[in-house]
Amino acid sequence: MSASPSSSAQAAREAIAARLGGLRKDAELTGHELALRCGWSPAKSSRIERAKTPASAADIRAWCKACGAEDQTDDLIAANRQADQMYVHWQKLHRHGMRRAQEEVVPLYEQTRHFRVYCSNVVPGMLQTEAYAAALLSTIAAFQGTPDDSQTAAASRIERSRVLHDGNHRFALLLEETVLRYRIGDAAAMAGQLGYLLAVMALPNVSLGVIPFTAQRLVWPLEAFYLFDGRQASVELLTAAVNVTAPSEVATYAKAFSELSKLAVYGAPARALISDAITSLG
Repeated sequence: MSASPSSSAQAAREAIAARLGGLRKDAELTGHELALRCGWSPAKSSRIERAKTPASAADIRAWCKACGAEDQTDDLIAANRQADQMYVHWQKLHRHGMRRAQEEVVPLYEQTRHFRVYCSNVVPGMLQTEAYAAALLSTIAAFQGTPDDSQTAAASRIERSRVLHDGNHRFALLLEETVLRYRIGDAAAMAGQLGYLLAVMALPNVSLGVIPFTAQRLVWPLEAFYLFDGRQASVELLTAAVNVTAPSEVATYAKAFSELSKLAVYGAPARALISDAITSLG
């Protein structure tokens, strides 16, 4: 895997910084002269050009105007916005609650034909029951210190998951056995969630594999990630959501999914692991 899942975002920011630096050089301005024209400190110009400080839309407008390159403004702002969307802190995404975050990805879910999902910590959102989702989202809100709208957010998550029952979508899902054992919510919520996994396995467009504790690891447990066709990978970190679109990095996650899938069991063996987890709830 790459050294950091946020490398695509950083690379995009560095590319924007390089373009801004090129505009300054083309205008034959020093960093000090640019700063004077923009009305800020030379240190700010240096930080932006070295990709140490992300440029805001206002910064880009001022920079382009100072360099006599106003025709580049819209393109650079659009590229900068895309870079910002690659690495989004959860606290920023959830600052008004989590319901909106569930709804914002609906178009992506509807457009995707082939989902490949790997989870090592919790049940994937598209397979969650409402009780499990509400319990999980409530703990996330408490940890992040963001508004707790877990009940309405859970309902939106269930609505978003309707793509499971649309024959135009295919799902390949991999869970570590730990996911079956981690207690999210009370025993009733966990039993309902595990029972739902058994039901989902019967859907013709769903392949659900479980990687047993006893699997000989050829790939170590990874952070949860979602592959949307072959064009995007969304990676879930503790502090942020990383949206990877660079073809080489998407291919790396696809390779990881392929290798992890070889460790999983399917069909009756997978159902047995899920059933054992239900029995352990007592």
